Formats: sequence, C-alpha cells, structure tokens
Amino acid sequence: MASESSHNQGIDVDGRSTFAETAVVNSTNNQAPSDETRDLSRIRSRTSTSSSSSSTLGPSTEAAEMSVNENQAIGNVIEKVLSRKDMKRLEAGRGDVGSGRKGSTGKIIEGTAVRTVLVNGKAQEVVYFSARDPGNPHNFSQNKKIWIIFLGILATINSTLDSSLSSGSTAALAESFNIKSEIQLVLPVSLYLTGYVLGPLVFGPLSEHFGRRPIYLSTFSLFTVFTLACALAPNWPAFLFFRLMAGIGASSAIVVTGGLYADVFDDPVQRGRTMAWFMAATSVGPQLGPSISGFASTMSWRWPFWIGLMFAGISFIALLFLPETYAPTILSQRARKIRKQTNNEHIVSARELNPTSLRSLFTVVLTRPIRMFFTEALVFFTCIYLSLVYAIFYLFFVAYPIIFQGVYGMSAGISGLAFLPIILGAFIACAIFLYYDSILQHAKDRHAPWSMVEEYRRLPLACFGAPLFVVSLFWLGWAAKPGVHWIVPMLAGVPFGLAYLLVFMALLNYLTDAYRVYAASAMAASSCTRSVFGALLPLCATKMYQALGIAWASSLLAFLSLAMCVVPFAFLRYGGRIRAASAFCQELEREDREEKEEELEREREMEMEMEKEGGEKGIEAESQA
Repeated sequence: MASESSHNQGIDVDGRSTFAETAVVNSTNNQAPSDETRDLSRIRSRTSTSSSSSSTLGPSTEAAEMSVNENQAIGNVIEKVLSRKDMKRLEAGRGDVGSGRKGSTGKIIEGTAVRTVLVNGKAQEVVYFSARDPGNPHNFSQNKKIWIIFLGILATINSTLDSSLSSGSTAALAESFNIKSEIQLVLPVSLYLTGYVLGPLVFGPLSEHFGRRPIYLSTFSLFTVFTLACALAPNWPAFLFFRLMAGIGASSAIVVTGGLYADVFDDPVQRGRTMAWFMAATSVGPQLGPSISGFASTMSWRWPFWIGLMFAGISFIALLFLPETYAPTILSQRARKIRKQTNNEHIVSARELNPTSLRSLFTVVLTRPIRMFFTEALVFFTCIYLSLVYAIFYLFFVAYPIIFQGVYGMSAGISGLAFLPIILGAFIACAIFLYYDSILQHAKDRHAPWSMVEEYRRLPLACFGAPLFVVSLFWLGWAAKPGVHWIVPMLAGVPFGLAYLLVFMALLNYLTDAYRVYAASAMAASSCTRSVFGALLPLCATKMYQALGIAWASSLLAFLSLAMCVVPFAFLRYGGRIRAASAFCQELEREDREEKEEELEREREMEMEMEKEGGEKGIEAESQA
C-alpha cells in the first residue's frame, strides 16, 4: 500500500526514480575498488562541490544543468536508472532491479544482501533478500508456512465465533438486564459487526506501516480484554459498548490475515487455495456461536463470554509465536540491526529511502475505496450483492430461533445446532472451489482459450452459487411448518452455506484478479459496505418475520437475492467491456505495457553486452596468439 501512494520521495515528475544503482561487485570492504567505484567517487566529489556552490546561489539554471550532466555521468557508470517498478521490487525485498536483474547480486554485509544506490549524490546501501534468504517470507519452510496458516485461521475463528456468541443467549440477556425491545436484543451482534468497519480502514494500512505481527498482537489483545469486559459487564449500556470494542479488536484478523497469506505465498495458485480455507473459516466461526451460547447460557448469560475468553487466551499464547511476514518491515529491522553492528549509517531499507507518512497512507486508504465504489461498476455491484448476501447470513441468527424455537419448540442450545448444515455446505463449497481451481490450472497449462479470459476464471462458480442461494431461501421459508419434520428446513442450510461461500470466493477473487495492485482498495470497499449491511439488516428481522410470517419473509429475501443474482451473469457477459472502460484497469494495462517494454529493453542491453564481451575476448585471443 505504501508504494501506491503518490507521496513518494525519490520519484520525479515523469515517474522515473531518482535512485541510481551502482555496479557493486566487491563482496567485502577489503577488496580494491573497481573502476566503477572510482568513477562513482569522482562523481560524488563533483556533486559535493556543486552542492556547496549552489547552496549560496539558490536553485539556478546553472545548478539544473549541472544536475542533468551529473545524471548523465552516473548513467555511464551504472548503465540504468531505476524505474518506479524497480523501487517497488526493492521495497518488496527483491534485488532484480536495474542492471542487476540478470544476476548481479551486489554484496553481503552481516549475512544480508546489499545493493548500492545513489540518492541525491549520496551512496546508500539498500538491503534486500537474496535468492535463498531464509528470512524472506516466500522462502519460509513448509512447516513454518503451515503454522502461519493455522494461526491466521485460529485468529479468524476467534473473531467470527465471537460475532454470534450472544445470539443464543438473548433470553438470558433479556431477563438479566430487563430488556423488552426485540431490536435492543439484536444490538450485541450489530454493534460487533459495526466494529468490523474499522478493520480495512485502519488496521489494514497500519499493518503495512508497522508490520503484521505488532498489529495482530495489539488488536487481538484488545479483543481479548473486551471479551473479558463483556463477561463482567455491570449493565446493558456497558455491555453494548464492550461488544463494539471487541468487534473493533476482532476486525483486524479478518483484514490482516489475507495480507499474512499473501506475504508468504508468492505462487498465486497456492495463495488462492490457502485463501479458500481462510474464507471457509470465516463461515464456520459464526455458526458455532449460537449452539455454544445456547447451551452455556442455561447457567448464566456470562458463561458464553467466559468460554470465548478461554478460547481467546489459548489462541493469544499461540499468536505470540507468529513471525513477522511483511517484507518491508523485515528489511527495515535488518537495516537497523546492521547499522548498529557496523556503525554504517548508509545502510538502509528501500522503505527508509522512500518513506510514506501515516497521513498520506490513510489518505489513500480512505479515499480510494470510496472513489472505486462510486466510479467502478465492478466494485459497486459486487459490493451491493455481497452486502445483501452477508446481511442475510447474519440475519439468520435472528430468523433461526424464530423458526426452530418458535415452530418446533427447540431449546436455545438445540436450535443452535441447526447451523451445522451451513458449515457442511461451506466445506463442500471449499472442495468445489479447489476442484475447479485444479481444472483451471490444467486449462492454463494447455493454453485453453477460455482460461485466458478473466471472467471465465472465477465467475462460473458465482453463476452456480447465486441461483442456489435463492433456492435455499425459498426452501427454508416454505418448509418451516408444524406438519413438516424439522430436518427438512434445517437441511436448507447445506445449499445456503455452499452458495454463500461460492459467491463470496468467486466475486472477491474476480475483483482481486481484475484490479491487482488496487485490489486492497476494492476489498476495503467491499468489507466496509457488507459490514454496514450486516449490522443494519438484522435489526428489522424480528418485525419482518412477525409481519410477513416465516414463508413470505424468507421469500422476500429470496426475491431480493434473485434480483441481485444477475450480477455474476452480467459480469460474465459484459465484464470485458466494463474493465475496458475502467480508469483503474486501463492504468494497469498501461503499466503492463511499460513492463514488457522494459523487459525487451533489458534483453537488448544484455545481448549487446554479451556481444561486446565476446568481441573483447576475441580481440584478446588474437593478441595473445
């Protein structure tokens, strides 16, 4: 995210970087300086002289001309000026920049690869990851990656489980706090989801400024403390405030975990499959809450939160062993450590050369999602559709007790078990996603035409899930009758869970593929809108079911879903045209063209260098003969 900001030092008006790479070939400081190093020293001395004279004259024309001549001289020494994409590679810890992309690796200081760049006439040693650096998150061992996946899912289940932890204890809460209003009893869930709005707006960018680990641990601590506060709440207003604060702390896991997995998996196939399990976890957690609270609240309404606190406490101990995974943060930590060990203040990370203030970071994070929501058709309709689906998902925590306790006379704990078929459906959806993904990868390997079309890679799953979602709502509404066995409406949860997760995975992956570097902003827009819908729609659920009855209330939700389920089909048909008219997608295409041109230019330079070396060797051989 930091690299997306327009507030970048070292980038001039035409998008080229003012950082210039020097040809560093010495592996230690004891070796004799190379010709390139001597040339660089001469350039520095001229730069120093020009700087001292220009400081008294001010920014004059002569100084500008001197700067141009200096850049030309540097270009002769270093062969290539770094581009904006090169700086992004350095920030990500990659060393394949400038003339070094074809294999020059710089030098090693204290076990860390370093490349020298020239910044405003001063040489700086920029740390980066060498090819097999074990500190690079992409090079973590398989066991370490599995541990990170487990911790991410563990934190996510904590977050989503707690979101519904009060839904099975509404009767006990109403009795203890003397609450008569049905809307008031929905507030513990709604306020918790309101806290989710802050995740993508605050904790996402903070994790890209301070690193994943400190944000993870601090926000999970906040979540744990306010879960304890919920269990000890003295009155209803305090309890609602504590639920809001717990939701704010829990929102970090939903947002930062996706970045955590992106940090350690550079292969998009592995990353996509890992995200499938992560999204399944976000579906499983809420379904466990009603049954836990339903059974535990028979002792006291506080007991569900004591159970949640125990789970959070055990999870927090495990999270203490979460390693840092954000490459720019790791490299900044290394640079600070090496500076301290060597007393060399010129050793820096790319982020320190290209700093981004928190103010500018939040400006981008807060404004770009809003702009994308109102100007990008793909983002707007995806947000609206997923918000409806998500709101219905949380509305079920009000509807299921009305159905299974009201119609079938189940206790709060037993009716909570009615959510288990939704979990089964979610795991079936995950299996379908992984199977379809394997088909897609085989098709790509064969260069099948359909696998090259952006819309056909993800949207078919949403086109299958969207109608199924509508069917599940009609099934639930019209099967819930006294004369029909309770298992029949309960089984509607299987297609509901399956459709819910397929729609989410397909559309969110489609947005990610379509917007790439802008995907974080698109995800933020989606996350915020669905959290708002999820907090508001359940507030009217009780009155809606009382006024319309179970069959027609569920049918109303089904008709709304039917109207919105045209979205993935419309994207499948017109998605290419919509992307062609998108300013963000056009910008990505322009960057792709520039990248290809850069690659071709580098290949031509390498060929010329090889021809030159071959000619020099031939002349040398002839002279020796």
